[in-house]
Amino acid sequence: MNYPLKQLSLYLGLLLVGGGVGVVGHRALMAPPEPVVIERPAPITPTATLSTTPTAPIPTAAPDNINFIAAAVQRVGPAVVRIDAGGAFSNPSPSPDSETQPFFRRFFRDDPPPVRPPIQRGTGSGFILSADGRLMTNAHVVEGADWVKVTLKDGRTVDGQVVGRDTVTDIAVIKIEAEDLPTVQLGQSETLTPGEWAIAIGNPLGLDNTVTVGIISALDRSSSQVGVPDKRVSFIQTDAAINPGNSGGPLLNAQGEVIGMNTAIRADAQGLGFAIPIETATRIADQLFASGSAQHPYLGIRMMTITPESRAEFNQSPNAPFTIERDQGVIVMGVINGSPAEQAGFEMGDIIVRVGETAVMTATDVQQQVERSAIGAPLAVEVERSQRTVSLTVRPGAFPNSP
Repeated sequence: MNYPLKQLSLYLGLLLVGGGVGVVGHRALMAPPEPVVIERPAPITPTATLSTTPTAPIPTAAPDNINFIAAAVQRVGPAVVRIDAGGAFSNPSPSPDSETQPFFRRFFRDDPPPVRPPIQRGTGSGFILSADGRLMTNAHVVEGADWVKVTLKDGRTVDGQVVGRDTVTDIAVIKIEAEDLPTVQLGQSETLTPGEWAIAIGNPLGLDNTVTVGIISALDRSSSQVGVPDKRVSFIQTDAAINPGNSGGPLLNAQGEVIGMNTAIRADAQGLGFAIPIETATRIADQLFASGSAQHPYLGIRMMTITPESRAEFNQSPNAPFTIERDQGVIVMGVINGSPAEQAGFEMGDIIVRVGETAVMTATDVQQQVERSAIGAPLAVEVERSQRTVSLTVRPGAFPNSP
């Protein structure tokens, strides 16, 4: 290969400098020229929307450039409270046994000293709905309480009065005597989408004003799925940490709006938390503040969601009163005597197809539609009976176990 004289001289000079440099110089000279790369500006990626609600913009960050989570917490945190409740156990402690009696008689003659019953205490969270001191929390936080103390974010502790409790939805409301209190802003859970941000604020494990963050993991978890079949709630599922003490605190969206009430109802739910949708919570709270109790519509039927597995198991039972002919739907397994359903003409074996204007496929669907109805108001229910469609009109009654 022939090299130009100038290039050959440079090549020999680099070899004389040293082995490493010579090799590098050799490779540099022998390598083909590098291709020219023209840099282009990176494409602009639109900012992801953090909520499905188009009319609720993300709050503007504070001058010190805090992020949206901190902005949401600053907005709502002052309205989140700690709730301490206590009361005496219903069964008093036993009297001192025979070995301690002589000791007490030295000081109290023949009468032993009175024994105070032990005090049962609980701690939870809550949030302020109105500037004049109306609060919301979980019913189990104040269950059996003789007294309630509410600690505000600014450190003040005031006495609270339990206005009403509803064990069916686990909602309770409290009133405190105060003015000009900070309040939360309510959002909507009905427009949520799994994957959205979720922010929980509360007092877990006695650690006041704790903030945890995650996403909305799932929606419309039924009470039976969550493991509390005695409740009538479709829960929001989140992976934001919710522990004992968080119960009653708010679950927020990215805009700092309350979309649910946190509830620590599953001790074994590692990494999962559940919240009562804010629409359910406020609907019950309004009733509790108005009358001290909440009423829930009910039909008076026992029902089952049909699956291929449940159908096969039922049909194989020697005591089955009828045969299930389909693999999906909601079947009436029994009708309670004297119930609104009996009066409306429901029969065992009916397949519930529609409640009101809504088609239903699961027992949870039926329960949700009945819960949204009005006690005493006519409710149209369409059933399939012996391969024909039957239209029934039922007037839901008040749930018998409502407090």
